[in-house]
Amino acid sequence: GTKAPARLLGTGSGTALDVCAAPGGKAMQLAAAGWAVTALDLSEARIKRMAENFARTGTEAASICADALKWEPEARFNAILLDAPCSATGIFRRHPDVLIRVGERQLAETTALQSALLARAADWLADDGVMVYAVCSLEPREGEEQLAAFLAARPDFVIDPIAAEELPAGVEPLPDGTLSTGPWLLTEQGSLDGFFAARLKKISA
Repeated sequence: GTKAPARLLGTGSGTALDVCAAPGGKAMQLAAAGWAVTALDLSEARIKRMAENFARTGTEAASICADALKWEPEARFNAILLDAPCSATGIFRRHPDVLIRVGERQLAETTALQSALLARAADWLADDGVMVYAVCSLEPREGEEQLAAFLAARPDFVIDPIAAEELPAGVEPLPDGTLSTGPWLLTEQGSLDGFFAARLKKISA
């Protein structure tokens, strides 16, 4: 499931930002797809490990240790990947206890953080740029409802529908062009973790 969000940005020749980048796999994928990648993460230890991974694999990516809620980029990006912090209910197949652990307060905290990150990332995207928002959650408030609130607040963004041919066999996008997967999919191959993803395009005013 983790590879899908980066794959949704496709191949590119422009600049891409991975907002919550650690441990770095998604940034490596974006770099391999041709993007000039900036990998942002809050934790110094994680950034250090990530930079080592980049060096070891020969990945060209700039690592920045900063709080996405305070950081400001020097220039806008052509593509942004926001694989946002979430309640992680999508991993319940492997960790059933997560469903008991996720309380109302935690959900309120993660949804507020997602909204703030989405609002900031939206301003960092160049006109005609593409942003992928993803959460490994089955909670509509972190997925569909988060997206609906964002689109209502930002008329300069539209859903860029995900096509079936971009996805692994057996996984279909929803009618609105977003993606919601869960353990009920691909059961023969060991089933998928639950996650929600939407690809958004910024339309120039």
